[in-house]
Amino acid sequence: MILRTPLAAGHQMQLQLQLLLLPSVLLLVLHLLLCDAKTVNPGDGMQVQHHQMTAEPGLPEPRAYMPDAQHLDFVYHDHEELTRFLRATSARYPNLTALYSIGKSIQGRDLWVMVVSSSPYEHMVGKPDVKYVGNIHGNEPVGREMLLHLIQYFVTSYSSDQYVKWLLDNTRIHILPTMNPDGYAVSKEGTCDGGQGRYNARGFDLNRNFPDYFKQNNKRGQPETDSVKDWISKIQFVLSGSLHGGALVASYPYDNTPNSRLLKGICRSSALCAMFQTYSAAPSLTPDDDVFKHLSLVYARNHAKMSRGVACKSATPAFENGITNGAAWYPLTGGMQDYNYVWYGCMEITLEISCCKFPPAYELKKYWEDNQLSLIKFLAEAHRGVQGFVFDPAGMPIERASIKIKGRDVGFQTTKYGEFWRILLPGYYKVEVFAEGFAPREVEFVIVEQHPTLLNVTLQPSKRLEGIGPMGPGAVPVGGGVGPGGLYRPIPAPQHYRPPVPPYAGAASSDSGIFSTISNGLNSLYSNIFG
Repeated sequence: MILRTPLAAGHQMQLQLQLLLLPSVLLLVLHLLLCDAKTVNPGDGMQVQHHQMTAEPGLPEPRAYMPDAQHLDFVYHDHEELTRFLRATSARYPNLTALYSIGKSIQGRDLWVMVVSSSPYEHMVGKPDVKYVGNIHGNEPVGREMLLHLIQYFVTSYSSDQYVKWLLDNTRIHILPTMNPDGYAVSKEGTCDGGQGRYNARGFDLNRNFPDYFKQNNKRGQPETDSVKDWISKIQFVLSGSLHGGALVASYPYDNTPNSRLLKGICRSSALCAMFQTYSAAPSLTPDDDVFKHLSLVYARNHAKMSRGVACKSATPAFENGITNGAAWYPLTGGMQDYNYVWYGCMEITLEISCCKFPPAYELKKYWEDNQLSLIKFLAEAHRGVQGFVFDPAGMPIERASIKIKGRDVGFQTTKYGEFWRILLPGYYKVEVFAEGFAPREVEFVIVEQHPTLLNVTLQPSKRLEGIGPMGPGAVPVGGGVGPGGLYRPIPAPQHYRPPVPPYAGAASSDSGIFSTISNGLNSLYSNIFG
């Protein structure tokens, strides 16, 4: 027999009551967890796709992002909120981030840039600089939010994600979330088309405001574009992406073309389509077309949907494999990606990442899941190709040496440390190196798929030619001549190699009169609808 004291009986009754209440308590806890999950919006369930090139063997793919609800959620952030987030992130992660402003908008808003790297405050020799630019059109803010989440992902994953750690240890990533904060301030959420907020506070399209190779751009320079031009003139960026909205495609240079003209044509799908189809749709290809196509495919194939090439709407174009040549889509004058490439040798592509220009905020989480892997894998392409240094015979670096891959007439320059990088696909190449006071040199090298090629080039000083020099009587070195005092001088290399000036450049007949007015008007209308 078991004796039950009143105290034991009370405990038994309390235990029974607890057992009866347990299911209700569990349901309440489960409800709270589900509500909390809806608030946090974790980026779980992301489909990880594999890219054919891994930056370092054995590294796993980047993890799916779990946002920190205390600092950043999937909503649109105005300029004050954006500034607070960037400052708080920089203060919280001082060893991984550095915040600086490259200038101000017309209305006085800072153009903030966040550097994310294990060496954020200064350039580390051997690390390439890369960048992302968002929100150049104020009413296309999905890229702006994606870049904020990319910053958050990098800093919170550095210690746990091996791929992110490798990328930040070997790359300096500069992120400009918004180039047009004034335009964003007057844009409206849920507006998929139209031009409200697209332009800066003076009514200028910032992606039509850069110098152009094919056609003189007479538009007055704006503070935002002047700040970006100054920025990229000081940092030798290797790779860049500009984030837009209004389509789903990776677009690569050239954006402009020598033969952008009106044609007689009829489109049968709609009157609006008929108007757009009067454009010439001929591609305008760069000397590095193979590389630009590859970079565009890296983004499109790692994206959840882009590579399918599905049109956003029935009357809009579909893009094979999710990529297009810019001019083949529609030509434009004064674009930022052409300027980056022709003037500074930086390989920039335009990333159109949302069919709707300003979609509702509740869709941002899905956009992040679609773009996360692409944003990361694209930056890793800076480590493909050739990299190295240019030295003098004493082993000192030669700054601003001009470099060109033979057969590719757009060049680039060395940094003050003599460094250079060039993204190239596997194959055999020759590099031509020029520097003032040194004899030019050609060097052959090979690019393989597995890792970048390391190439150091030593230039010899110019030689004095008196009478019969080492090259023979009366000989003049190829690519140079005899200067004052018999000192050999190479032909002065331009600041940046550019393609030969086309015969059509500067021709007034094709750019004046009523046809130019109609063409410019159609271009503006097309841009407002498609990006």
